[in-house]
Amino acid sequence: MKQRVVITGLGVVAPNGVGLKEFTKALKTGKSGITFHEQLKDLNFSCQIGGVPEVPDTLKSNYFTDLQLRGFNSSGILYGCIAGIDAWKDAGFKVDPKSLLDYDTGLIFGTGTSGVEKFREAIYGVDKGNVRRLGSTVVLQTMASGVSAYLSGMLGLGNQVTTNSSACTTGTEAVLMGFERIQNGKAKRMIVGSCSDHGPYVWGGFDAMRVMTYKHNDTPTEGSRPMSATASGFVPGSGAGAMVLESLESALERDATIYAEVLGGEVNSGGQRQGGTLTAPNAEAVQRCITKALEVSKVDPNDIDVINGHLTATSKDSLEIENWAKALHRFGEDFPMINATKSLIGHCLAAAGSIECVAGILQLYHQFIAPNVNCQDLHPEIETMIDPKKIPTIRMDLKFDILAKASFGFGDVNACILFKRYKA
Repeated sequence: MKQRVVITGLGVVAPNGVGLKEFTKALKTGKSGITFHEQLKDLNFSCQIGGVPEVPDTLKSNYFTDLQLRGFNSSGILYGCIAGIDAWKDAGFKVDPKSLLDYDTGLIFGTGTSGVEKFREAIYGVDKGNVRRLGSTVVLQTMASGVSAYLSGMLGLGNQVTTNSSACTTGTEAVLMGFERIQNGKAKRMIVGSCSDHGPYVWGGFDAMRVMTYKHNDTPTEGSRPMSATASGFVPGSGAGAMVLESLESALERDATIYAEVLGGEVNSGGQRQGGTLTAPNAEAVQRCITKALEVSKVDPNDIDVINGHLTATSKDSLEIENWAKALHRFGEDFPMINATKSLIGHCLAAAGSIECVAGILQLYHQFIAPNVNCQDLHPEIETMIDPKKIPTIRMDLKFDILAKASFGFGDVNACILFKRYKA
């Protein structure tokens, strides 16, 4: 018999709020985390704005020892560890360096790149012949699984510990991977999430591709415009989101807070066929991903109340809305409510799915829909498919039960997951 899986802990490091309290407040008030970055201007970037979480040194010292922070220069790992530890504590567990090895708990924490700034340091060190002075943590900070290695050691986790990487789909995929491990009885709990570095060496390639907006350098908070007629490209962001997934049986045994239940989901690829490319989705595969997620979750399309979309503020937003409408067979006034967290934080790349999953779960738990900022001028193609009232531009309090979250990443890879409000 397959286990039911619930969410008992959340952690987030987002451009508009570090920690659940600040992030929830930002979602409710429509606070943007997009700011201007002088460094990008000095380096001749077209897009000079981005979303970077504010993590002061005093906060870092709450999670890392002075020894760990010596020579530490990996923002993604930093964000991932903070979010992961916060989620662990939020679920009611303690962080004890001397704890016994926990074979019941594992970790799947994804990333796209790791320690780019640290890797740059290492390159310059090697080129200057200073190999022996690189330090003992270069490998750990630059390997893709660095975040999982750090976090699992901090918490003493003995179940599966790994890192996944599927571009913008990474975070949502990690949740589904952890869900399946608990569902199949291979773990009681899994910490899942993803993180992303920030800075010119991560964002430079996207700027060269001309997929980021350059029209709002003087008005940063207006730059991220999902579903808008005046959207001109995505705004880069960074951060991390984390969740503690747990079997319902285990959660009830210890009387844990339950934020939501994970019903199921689907991961697939468009294979870069039928219009799908490295950077564009195969529409048929996207629709199939959504419909299969509904099938395995045993959810009727009409029972979807809210969608938290991928919606990057690029030319593909209208195609995404079309894919949702066709997959659910719901158009016009029948379409679910939908929102785009990226309007507030930008596109956090590999961290996008996990941060947006946390955003969706918080909205489900607290029963509200965060505003789609910068979307007063709805894209005309979207307006022909769904009722504009389904895209609220101010916060809306709403009683609802099921939220669908999807991510569609570079490489034509897709993930869709369904969360349900938990009722005892």
